[in-house]
Amino acid sequence: MLRRELEALQRWDQRLCVAMNRALRFGAVLYFFRAVSRLGDGIFWYSLMLGLLLRHGQAAALPVLHMAFVGAVCSACYKMLKRGTLRPRPFESLGAVAAGARPLDAFSFPSGHTLHAVGFSIVALGHYPDLAVLLVPFVLLTAASRVALGLHYPSDVLAGAAIGALIAFASLWI
Repeated sequence: MLRRELEALQRWDQRLCVAMNRALRFGAVLYFFRAVSRLGDGIFWYSLMLGLLLRHGQAAALPVLHMAFVGAVCSACYKMLKRGTLRPRPFESLGAVAAGARPLDAFSFPSGHTLHAVGFSIVALGHYPDLAVLLVPFVLLTAASRVALGLHYPSDVLAGAAIGALIAFASLWI
């Protein structure tokens, strides 16, 4: 029974990945998702931390350090999982999926961009809830970009989001 559910999940994963990747045939979509993904490489998060420090001064030091700590824990977890799972990227495994951007590393599971986006956002929102109007759409676009660009399966993105949320909520709870 479990085998059937896993096979059904894999088919869903592949179909959604192919469908989202087809959107890249429109040049504007390709360039938009590349830009979002590039910002998610760290540029957006480092800029956010700098912006918080510039706007709130000394009061932002602890929230920014908190974000940096969560980012470091997220990086360690994601690197360990990538080395342990060795899941090929969709553009390498599915003939119908084209790479829309160069990957930062070799493997697909989990999505490090999504893991970090969720982790950073939850911590930032724990300190500055008004940022939700900016952060929630960016997190969703980052996650979508990774699938549309053929770099991750939807399950990679969902796993990255879950892991990032777990790390961030644990850090807020502690």
